[in-house]
Amino acid sequence: MKRTTFFSILPAMIVLVAGVRGADCPRFRGPDGDGLFPESGLLKQWPQSGPKLAWSIAKLGQGFSSAVVVDGTIYVTGMDAQNEGYLIALNLDGSPKWKVPYGLEIPKKGPAVAGTRGTPNINGGQIFLMTGYAKLITFDLKTGKLMKAVDLLELSGAKQARFGFAECVLIDGRKVICTPGGPDASLMALDRKTGEKIWQTKGLSQEAAYCSARLIRYGGRRFIITLMKEGIVAVDPETGKMLWQHEQLNRYGVRPTPPLYADGCIYFCAGGGSGGVQLALADDGLGVTEKWTDKTLDPQMHGVVLVDGCIYGTAQSANRGLVCLDWKTGNVMWNAPEVKMASVVSADGMLYVYGEDGIVRLVKPSREAFTPVGQFTVTQGAEQHWAHPTIANGRLYIRHGDALMAYDIKS
Repeated sequence: MKRTTFFSILPAMIVLVAGVRGADCPRFRGPDGDGLFPESGLLKQWPQSGPKLAWSIAKLGQGFSSAVVVDGTIYVTGMDAQNEGYLIALNLDGSPKWKVPYGLEIPKKGPAVAGTRGTPNINGGQIFLMTGYAKLITFDLKTGKLMKAVDLLELSGAKQARFGFAECVLIDGRKVICTPGGPDASLMALDRKTGEKIWQTKGLSQEAAYCSARLIRYGGRRFIITLMKEGIVAVDPETGKMLWQHEQLNRYGVRPTPPLYADGCIYFCAGGGSGGVQLALADDGLGVTEKWTDKTLDPQMHGVVLVDGCIYGTAQSANRGLVCLDWKTGNVMWNAPEVKMASVVSADGMLYVYGEDGIVRLVKPSREAFTPVGQFTVTQGAEQHWAHPTIANGRLYIRHGDALMAYDIKS
């Protein structure tokens, strides 16, 4: 017993000595869904060949969802040739743990690209996953046993999303909050144990826009904010009452980039030339005022991140590449055309930029100039480079089609 206790403590001691602080990532784009990962002690510059590849695994099945990491296990989804979706659990060394089928996922059909979309959210011993067909699936965290499945289209009266639903559902206590986009039911909250409806957004009938909702706090209130087909909305998490909405037209109705929040202000953006908007919350939080707009930064399917008073993301229009905006004014500080459309996240004060061309860059945040400090090219996997990176416990996880790669980025 003493020997077991000693060796279980020893790795933690080594991590502390090295000055590395790692954390799990239970959902899409970090614990708060804002693209920030609470890590420290990471590399500030990469070797010429990039960080060390710890391991890779192939044949996961087609998918564009991110990996999540909780309690020593990695969870990822994939779809086989028969369009069956699977939730897959891996050990931290990449070895398989279990694999559970959960139903049909999106095949290649018209403009839709085949593969899984929604990233799992792990909370309280359960895994919650929204499929491309808006089935809310609940699994047991340890065994992967499928515990419950709810048809959100049937429950809400919504229609199937053109490109397949792509959402990491929001967990708030006993509520699972999702965005089916039905009549009088743009958002819904379900009981996490029974699957029964707790509330729906009466008076709000906008269609879903592939966005994962966020929970923010301001002035003693809590708000759910998310992007719908016609703009941004705010909802009371206790009752589902719509608090306010702000219109921003988008010719595609595609708004998968979660909004940012800081200092009583909200920023959201979309592709197709829509650009971004910053809104200031009223003192009571029940209204907003437009502060500034920008047409330069208009990512289509890729996230933006706020670091040290600047917004970083990539532009779909006019080959502007990676863009840096001032948070307070919306002024363009610089742009780097050499960076293609990319998902942007941050950890330990650095930017991680995963481009559609397969290049992953480490960038030092700066309002003065584009400052890259390392890069490598993803050579494994196939199809589009669309999955957003995950950073957890000193490792960078890159999903590319049916492959998942883990890179050691500890300093």
